[in-house]
Amino acid sequence: MQYLVTFLEGIVSFISPCMLPLLPLYVMYFSGNQKSRGHTLANACVFVLGFMLIFTAMGLFAGTLGSLLTAHALLVKLLCGGMMILLGLSYLGLFQISFLKGYSGKVEITGLFSSFVFGIIYAVNLTPCIGVFLGSALMMASVSANAGKGAILLMLYSLGLGIPFLISAVLIHELEMTFDFIKKNYHIINKISGAFLILAGIDVIIFS
Repeated sequence: MQYLVTFLEGIVSFISPCMLPLLPLYVMYFSGNQKSRGHTLANACVFVLGFMLIFTAMGLFAGTLGSLLTAHALLVKLLCGGMMILLGLSYLGLFQISFLKGYSGKVEITGLFSSFVFGIIYAVNLTPCIGVFLGSALMMASVSANAGKGAILLMLYSLGLGIPFLISAVLIHELEMTFDFIKKNYHIINKISGAFLILAGIDVIIFS
């Protein structure tokens, strides 16, 4: 269940109000001066690998930390589950929680290596919406109290975020109507996302 939840958290991160409006800009970076979809996809793949590496390492650390606190497993579950519930309530608009600001510097993609570095920068400089769901995934990794499982959970989160990225990199024009529909219904998506986080938090407290 946790594996599915973290994968879905990655997908929800992708369609968040902080991420989706910037997608055309990212695709422009990936394409550079070339019109080849293969070139754009290659840069997008390396970009995804960049943030996947960082997120997976964070999951490994969270799982290791959780394993060191097995004597206080109940407390860890209550704290992590409670934080996930608070994040959900924040997403419902009841109050605000500030996270790291997204990267706002000038980005120039000149090749695969720079795309990889951009992916690392993207992971380190989380946007507020992605920070909410990434934080939830990290808490689940910590509750797992297993370094390997923590890494897998965050790898699945990265795939949930990365796969739509790759699809959009080559089909962004074909998906414009879909993205417009999502943007027009952000108020509903935010409510569903908040409820999803609250339920995930309850699941961690009761069933983990």
